Amino acid sequence: MKKKYNYKQQMDIKFEHQEVIDVPAIIDLCNEKWFNQTLTKVNDSVVRIGIVEGEYHWHQHPKDDEFFFVLSGKLYIDLEDRTIELNPNQGTTITKGKLHRPRAPQKTVMLMMETASIDPIGNDGA
Repeated sequence: MKKKYNYKQQMDIKFEHQEVIDVPAIIDLCNEKWFNQTLTKVNDSVVRIGIVEGEYHWHQHPKDDEFFFVLSGKLYIDLEDRTIELNPNQGTTITKGKLHRPRAPQKTVMLMMETASIDPIGNDGA
């Protein structure tokens, strides 16, 4: 049985191709501490917005790489052996199977790109 977390994960595709994606409007409507919304599908992948503050849990995605790109705020991605610090206009790719934990000390807005079939909760690292 999967552990439940207090994250708002919107996996539905909010925007079709050729629609304008208004990121500031999405940010203005968000009052969650950890919110993900799938914005659009690009071939077999999706682009998601994350509006986050606090810590996510340790997890991994055995079959999927995951790309993070910070628009505002600061994101740390803890790995087993180090921490990656991302500031605005910086990004990184986490390799499939790599145990990691994203965390944001302040409200942070990021874009993520990953396969459409990924489970954002991942597999617990425990």
